[in-house]
Amino acid sequence: MPDLQEPAEGAAARAARKPAHETDAERRRRRAQFLRELNEAKALRERVQPRRARAARMRQAMRMRTFRW
Repeated sequence: MPDLQEPAEGAAARAARKPAHETDAERRRRRAQFLRELNEAKALRERVQPRRARAARMRQAMRMRTFRW
């Protein structure tokens, strides 16, 4: 979760200070952070809009049932 003491940083600012090359560990760490925040946002959306979230789950289940290998 982002630290509330520091100001929010935009994508352009992050891109400007990004090093020329980043290690795999740094990329994996950033990706893990992104996925944690994405899951948190999805959970919040499900709590705020339960009917819409249920409909989305039903659509996803239907897609999975009709998927062909």
